[in-house]
Amino acid sequence: MLRSEFGCDDGSFLLRLRIELEWDRAAFARMEAAMRVVCAGYDRREASDQWLAEGFHFVSTWVDGHTAHPSFPRPQPESYHTASLDRLRALATWFSRGVPADQT
Repeated sequence: MLRSEFGCDDGSFLLRLRIELEWDRAAFARMEAAMRVVCAGYDRREASDQWLAEGFHFVSTWVDGHTAHPSFPRPQPESYHTASLDRLRALATWFSRGVPADQT
């Protein structure tokens, strides 16, 4: 699931965001849930999947930059958009440090 999201497969949040310039709430929720599952079960001592590290980093930085453009149709209300970006950053932190951001 997460490989499809990070790979921008058909219907993925990233594909819709980049190509269709649409913030698909359902696709975002699927991607966020998949990221949470990976964070909760990922053992950094045993795994070395570079695509995961690159994907978490990319999503946490690119989505913010891409949707910051003044003409991008950001989802409303603005508080939802801001909270979503905060969640992506928190998930990237969780993945890289091994503990949820609220526990650091």
